[in-house]
Amino acid sequence: MQLHPILASLRHHKLTSLLLMLQVTLTCAIVCNVASLIATRIGNISLATGIQEPGLSSLYVTDVNHGGDPLAQHTADLAALRALPGVRSAAAVDNSLPLGQSGFSSTTCDSKSDADHAHQLHTSKARGCGQAGIYAGGPGEIATLGVRLVEGRDFQPGEYVTRGPDGPAAVPAAILSRSLAEHLFPGQDALGKDIYVGQKVIRVVGITDTVLADHLDEPASDCWTMFWPILPTRADVLYLLRSDPKDQAQLLKQAHETLLRINPERILREERSYTELRHAYFQRDYTMIGLLLASALGLLLVTAIGIAGLAGFWVQQRTRQIGIRRAIGATRRDVLRHFQAENLLIVGAGIVLGLGLAVALNMLLVREYGVAPLPYAYPLLTAMLLLAVGQVAVLNPALHASRIPPATATRNL
Repeated sequence: MQLHPILASLRHHKLTSLLLMLQVTLTCAIVCNVASLIATRIGNISLATGIQEPGLSSLYVTDVNHGGDPLAQHTADLAALRALPGVRSAAAVDNSLPLGQSGFSSTTCDSKSDADHAHQLHTSKARGCGQAGIYAGGPGEIATLGVRLVEGRDFQPGEYVTRGPDGPAAVPAAILSRSLAEHLFPGQDALGKDIYVGQKVIRVVGITDTVLADHLDEPASDCWTMFWPILPTRADVLYLLRSDPKDQAQLLKQAHETLLRINPERILREERSYTELRHAYFQRDYTMIGLLLASALGLLLVTAIGIAGLAGFWVQQRTRQIGIRRAIGATRRDVLRHFQAENLLIVGAGIVLGLGLAVALNMLLVREYGVAPLPYAYPLLTAMLLLAVGQVAVLNPALHASRIPPATATRNL
């Protein structure tokens, strides 16, 4: 196909061609970055927590009177919960779970000298140190969560301690996530070594697979976690239950009734499966994905309507010209290809400008808001998508133009 007739047609419609090209440019820049943001959000909500999520349920219990012996109350509660039909395991933990948004962390170092240096600098980013999330709970926590031990062992009964007013006086053992162990002891086996948390010297007795922190902060440190053998001694406690996933709703109802029967002077709340907890944590991400997806589809739809509308307008304006071309031998396919090539030139020019604008916009977002840099695949995929949208949008007007009979066109004009 000769390019000269197409360029001649565009020169007669400079303003409308320029406006359509600018629309494609803006759509390309925005859709490209929106697609990257959506992919980042989807990556977040797809993160593996490191625990066996199906079948895990939790109940948060608050004693109204704050009296008596909490440790004895927890022991009685756990015995009753474990006796319920369908309960495979149960444990009492502090109010901290992966993605639970509530927990505590502490600067953890591989040696006393590094710990002292981090304390002097008031930072957890000193050499040999890191800010590690801590999960504290009683016997059965590892098994109930479904965490996989890759090295070492679980805590032994004699290693469990209680928490005093100022925290546990001594923690004899800890189980580190693989990520934290590799950070503190790169190229070494962390099993059996000591770690330093404040004034505490703790022996590493086990290594787990990846376990996420209670909230996500930085990808590099989101998996720096460890478990401590601490018996909950407060009136507020979180009970974990492991069961068959299909029995969770009924089991939570039975657990609620059982705990109130043992001690009616308390409040039970946040009775939910871990699936519900995870969904609640990522609720903003789900909402943002919906909004971003709607905006991207809206822009693509508006661009497609603009392309189709302008092509239809040009067909009406060029009816005589099309008829003359048909009369001197142009086929329907020639007319169809003319409009498709014309659209390809306009949309292609808009995409070229749009890709440059997309990169500039992404650099601004990276600098100002810390979003992820734009992967190379997204500009390519966006360009292909817009080219396809342009060709689909122009197809109906182009087909209509190709059906104009030569005699009808010259007779009407």
